[in-house]
Amino acid sequence: MTDTDQSEFGRFFLPGPTEVRPEVLRAMTRPMIGHRGAEMSALLREVDGPLRAVFRTTRPVYVASSSATGLMEGAIRNGVRRRALSLVNGAFSARFRDLVPDCGREVETYEVPWGEAHDPGELLRHLRAGGFDAVTVVHSDTSTGVLNPLRDLAEAVRAAERETGEEILLLVDGVTSVGGALVEMDEWGLDFLLTGSQKALALPPGLAFGAASPRMLRRAESIPARGQYFDLVEFEAQWAKHQTPNTPALSLIYALVEQMRRIREEGVEARVARHREMAERCWEWVETEGARRGLSVLAPEGLRSPTHTAIVLPEHLKGPRVTAALGERGWTIAAGYGKLKDSTIRIGHMGDHTRAELDALLVELEEVLG
Repeated sequence: MTDTDQSEFGRFFLPGPTEVRPEVLRAMTRPMIGHRGAEMSALLREVDGPLRAVFRTTRPVYVASSSATGLMEGAIRNGVRRRALSLVNGAFSARFRDLVPDCGREVETYEVPWGEAHDPGELLRHLRAGGFDAVTVVHSDTSTGVLNPLRDLAEAVRAAERETGEEILLLVDGVTSVGGALVEMDEWGLDFLLTGSQKALALPPGLAFGAASPRMLRRAESIPARGQYFDLVEFEAQWAKHQTPNTPALSLIYALVEQMRRIREEGVEARVARHREMAERCWEWVETEGARRGLSVLAPEGLRSPTHTAIVLPEHLKGPRVTAALGERGWTIAAGYGKLKDSTIRIGHMGDHTRAELDALLVELEEVLG
């Protein structure tokens, strides 16, 4: 990497899309190849192991040329037979919920206020009523920075299965957790786990990744109207040949190969530890500055995402004004999302960022806050 490349990296802290290393961007300039040939299979074979390591699974991790929303819809079409319980605590968990009726299935909502997490005991109480064959949940909602207690929620789903005798699949949006936290797909018994390329994996937008449990595939096989583009049965069959069901976004696959090489060199656990260090530094800064400037972290302690932080502002400050002032200095963060647009700002400390880069951002933010 040249000095120029280095100086241009480290000033873009959106909670997605995140900043992409210059060498990963350069990988996308490679020439086109036939996407059904041996060269393409070799590329996908190369990323197979690293993706399973990131997802903490022995199952294949499918690569789809779409946004993560595509695999969210695929999760519904393949995993919900009739009726789902959707856990909502922010804008993106609401989107997951809204996809259920859009796909012709019934849905009930277990909702808590934005900024709060779901309670496993309350989830079990909802499921005891019976009649659910799936649960949708967002592990880390980008609008709030809350990290749901996914392991405990998964245990509640399994307890409900034992009590009701019904098979209940757990469908998980890990868009801002996978790659920045250890999301244990196999150990926690997740039935479908998905993420997007543009968050903690630090790739350009346009790819989505998903892994399905054996019983998720059996459920998909039992649903005749599961669609075509995100048919998980077809994804499974094609991945056995290290191919994709549909024409892949080849240039993004080149970037994926380069970034998976970099992630493999860093190590998944080391990458997660780096994310945790940045998150704790950000929370520490907010707590220190909070007494003087009226700032606070929206998510409660112990339930905070390691990849991004939503910071509540005092009433005299507005999120868009703060982000605009930082933008004039050449730094990018996000205002709040949806109904939190004015009252919060959001810092994405994920992907390939470092503690030193985050420290430099926080110095600038201190000056902007005055």
